Amino acid sequence: MSEELISKKDLLDLAGISYGQLYRWKRKDLIPEDWFIRKSTFTGQETFFPKVKILERINKIQLMKENLSLDELADMFSPNIADLQLEKDELVKRNIVSTTVLDYYLEIEKGGPTFNFSRILEVYVLEKLLQSGEINLDEGKMLLQVLLDNKSVIKQKNAELVITRKLGVSSCLLLINTENFQFERGTKIVTQLSLMGCMEEIKSKLL
Repeated sequence: MSEELISKKDLLDLAGISYGQLYRWKRKDLIPEDWFIRKSTFTGQETFFPKVKILERINKIQLMKENLSLDELADMFSPNIADLQLEKDELVKRNIVSTTVLDYYLEIEKGGPTFNFSRILEVYVLEKLLQSGEINLDEGKMLLQVLLDNKSVIKQKNAELVITRKLGVSSCLLLINTENFQFERGTKIVTQLSLMGCMEEIKSKLL
């Protein structure tokens, strides 16, 4: 699968923003450097962006910039909240996870009641996919194991979870900075989830 790209000109027209705004947000790290993709065209070098990701990000910035400064937005879009600690009851209260999924997570993960951001992300992803009905409990256990085994890698940019099924057998992959990927014929992609997007969703709930 390859991401659909959008040119800078089309992006500015579609989003209704100026060149100056776009690059000010880039300087503030609201838009990742690696989303600015330089390509050769018949008119020379042009800049393109991953269409879905950039439009979602610009929409979030425009919705939230009335209430948050650009620095606060940059903190929200940053992949790291190193010092965050929440008790499990607080996770339920803030609507990050349900009690049922939290108990299932702790049964597998065997950790204590205090959650750092890595654990919050793991339980949030589990909640999101189980509650949507996209995966079953066995697949949830499989994806959780992938997250637990790759804690350090997940903090990198553009980490994505992909769950596939073929002939009733499920697989879970963690992709890092991948623009496109292909599977053998007959493989169904059950879900493709941006972990950076999940981090942003969690932060918006915490804010």
